[in-house]
Amino acid sequence: MCVLRGLLSLSLCKHISCSPETHCSTAAATTPSRKLLETADTPDTEVERFISTEQEEAKMGGSSSLEFEQPWRNVDWNGRGKLEGELRNTKIESSDVSHLRILLHGQIGVGKSCFINSVDSAFQHEIINRAGEASNAGKSYTKRYKTYKIRNGNCGFLPFVMNDVMGLENKDGIQPDDVISALLGHVKEGYEFNPGTPLMEGDCNYVSNPSPDDKVHCLVTVVSANNISLMDQSAIDKMKTVRERANNIGIPQIVLMTKIDEACPLVKEDLKKTYTSKKIYEKIKTCSEVTGASEKFIFPVKNYCYESDTNDLTDILIMLALRHIIGAAHDYVTLLPTEH
Repeated sequence: MCVLRGLLSLSLCKHISCSPETHCSTAAATTPSRKLLETADTPDTEVERFISTEQEEAKMGGSSSLEFEQPWRNVDWNGRGKLEGELRNTKIESSDVSHLRILLHGQIGVGKSCFINSVDSAFQHEIINRAGEASNAGKSYTKRYKTYKIRNGNCGFLPFVMNDVMGLENKDGIQPDDVISALLGHVKEGYEFNPGTPLMEGDCNYVSNPSPDDKVHCLVTVVSANNISLMDQSAIDKMKTVRERANNIGIPQIVLMTKIDEACPLVKEDLKKTYTSKKIYEKIKTCSEVTGASEKFIFPVKNYCYESDTNDLTDILIMLALRHIIGAAHDYVTLLPTEH
């Protein structure tokens, strides 16, 4: 009986010492305690029944504790074709702007260039690698300011372009002033960023009189779901500087949270669980606290990192995020004063 009670105590410890990652509720933690009080001085059969019940719960995997019963955002997982059609048929209601410009920024290795390639892959229905991706997360692959266009079948290009910049790191990363210059359209195509010195007015790569097409219409901050809470404070401060300037200018902002499959085993197994995953929901909340962005403007995505073919579920998450980015950029340009 003493041995069984010892086992029971160990079982109790497992129940009430939940890690923060499992996000166990107080009610879930107190239920085993109540069972202990009821069975501590009961016959051996009662203790055995408790242990048997716990073993049965373990067999079930406890998936219910990792998922919400209802998704916290509604997604039509069969709506890939509709999403693609909407994005391909985007019309810009501005005579001064021929395309919507989207700028991606964030730390090294979070998947900025990979997202550009993933967007291109989703529309081409095959894996594309035009924006080079770093194999070593310690060094930024992106060195120059380059505009990426997405082919629209045999009908030219889609009405939006994307740029990314060097990662926001301590010594070797991009200067916040360079990101702000890009927002304002002052960075010449092909300019090679200098981590030590930001681009200055008067430089041959400085665009003094940028057109509406040169300017950024939506700023996208990219963060990695598996290290949000470990982000370097210096990078966070740089991101804050850029976001504050974008706010002052009025440029809309969206946050992409990448690598959700690495952060949550449920999502790795099935992307349809993205919006029922408690882990991803908590990551969204942490991301909001770190970046200062509202939760409703944070979108979890999975880039194409190791796949040799595209798939509908990955495409849907990418296109859902892109639809909000395009919508925000379009709303912004329609409010810009008309140039004569």
